[in-house]
Amino acid sequence: MNQSPWQPLSPEKPARAAREPLTRERIVDAALRILLDQGYDAVSMRKVAQALDTGPASLYAHVANKAELDQLLVDRVAANVVIPKPDPARWREQVKEVLRSSLNAMRANPGVARAAIGQVPMGERALDSTEGLLAILKAGRVPDQAAAWAIDMFMLYVTAVSFEEYVQGAGGWTEDEVVTFVDGMRTFLQGLPTDRYPITVALAGPLTAGANPDERFEFGLEILVGGLAAMVPPE
Repeated sequence: MNQSPWQPLSPEKPARAAREPLTRERIVDAALRILLDQGYDAVSMRKVAQALDTGPASLYAHVANKAELDQLLVDRVAANVVIPKPDPARWREQVKEVLRSSLNAMRANPGVARAAIGQVPMGERALDSTEGLLAILKAGRVPDQAAAWAIDMFMLYVTAVSFEEYVQGAGGWTEDEVVTFVDGMRTFLQGLPTDRYPITVALAGPLTAGANPDERFEFGLEILVGGLAAMVPPE
């Protein structure tokens, strides 16, 4: 039988939505969401690819490997660090301001400190922070070698504080939980044998003082910046 010339037209299939192009920014966005939702250990090239509905091989055209992804995560967070214009009269306080800003940026992105440990941040935003801090130290007449090594010490200190808070989950502790933890530590130290740990027992109070983590962080800033100030040659 010949086909009728009056066949109805078949319905048009809906057009497939155009896929958003894969970019480095989108990859970092997805990695950061996984980091915040599931923690650092959950971040992998495969998991990021799944979040973007693509295959891991597609990612490697934009990000070389997991180590580079870690660098990009650190660099993304570094964009939130505030760097003031160098003021020779305020250089010590300005250094502290930058380190406080760095810690706050890491605290706002729990787990990024883990990505930062063991690497030298070489991203554009991280380098901007380094340049800004060096400019402040130069304004304060800190000797070149001391300024160069100080940058490393600053970042190690901030990263270590942030990482410890991340591991302990301290950022989510209630005030009562902090008090309970500190009281437990103090009781433990006070119960140590005094013949072996006489000074530790005697200083159990001071060793567990400063339940607010910012108090201890500020103490560290004072040590670091005060030590640098002592290296500044007299005018």
